[in-house]
Amino acid sequence: MRPSRRGSRPRTKERPKHEDARIGLVTTVDRGRWTCLVDDHEVIAMRARELGRTSTVVGDRVALVGDTTGDPGTLARIVRVEPRSSVLRRTADDTDPYERVIVANADQLAIVTALADPPPRTGMIDRCLVAAYDAGVEPLLVLTKADLAPADEFLSNYSGLDVPHVITSASTDDVTGLAELRDRLDDRMTVLVGHSGVGKSTLVNALVPGVDRATGHVNAVTGRGRHTSSSAIALPLPDGGWVIDTPGVRSFGLAHVDLARIVANFPDLAAGTQNCPRGCTHLEPDCALDQWVEDGHAGPSGATRLASLRRLLRSKSGATDTADETEDS
Repeated sequence: MRPSRRGSRPRTKERPKHEDARIGLVTTVDRGRWTCLVDDHEVIAMRARELGRTSTVVGDRVALVGDTTGDPGTLARIVRVEPRSSVLRRTADDTDPYERVIVANADQLAIVTALADPPPRTGMIDRCLVAAYDAGVEPLLVLTKADLAPADEFLSNYSGLDVPHVITSASTDDVTGLAELRDRLDDRMTVLVGHSGVGKSTLVNALVPGVDRATGHVNAVTGRGRHTSSSAIALPLPDGGWVIDTPGVRSFGLAHVDLARIVANFPDLAAGTQNCPRGCTHLEPDCALDQWVEDGHAGPSGATRLASLRRLLRSKSGATDTADETEDS
């Protein structure tokens, strides 16, 4: 008779509470290892098996046990992901049911776009705005390379939206633009998202001295940028707050987004949807919002606001800017 290999400890479905665990902030993820900031030092950790398929991403606050000294060669264990205040997601395309969590606990999404080289793509920006509204994260437009093209014509696309913006040049000597951006980032957790080549890494290098993020160029033939960041990383700002630099993306699927959440971010229009026919997507000819705006219930900018809402809804449905949507590498 073979001896039993099972231990003598009885099995239990109750997971340990790990009340002595230390709380850390996930700052980057690389090949199955999570770098976490615990107090004032970094700790390398692996995920505990008990977490199962629970995602653990940059921005998460996690509970750590084991060796949390951060000494060379040590490895802690993540045993719990603390409740999140927000989750920014995307899908590969508008039909993909698999959600990709980009970051957790951000309270601001800085949508970085160049005014030229590469030219701005409103479809991508609209999709990022939809994702921000869905996640309950405040959007911020950060326009780079203003020395190459004016911003007014581009900003007219968003006159119906209450989205703040900051204009910077391609040069890190743009003191005024950087100062305004720093004020917007102060004491906040901000994630930077944008196409490759728009200048995210250049901005990060100017905002966080000494970080030395790699910068790339734009292909003269395709007009697309080269990926210079391979993974998201959270970096502390000198005067408080965090920026999370993410890899440049070429797609931002919205299969996970609830239409009602988008409409809710237009409170001057949302009340008018009560008269819409059942199942209205607010893009049909019999949508009640047209009459709501015509009657003046949405104020003097109602028509512009409705046009902006419908552009976002068309972006969510995949009806616009499909030529830009290639998956990132």
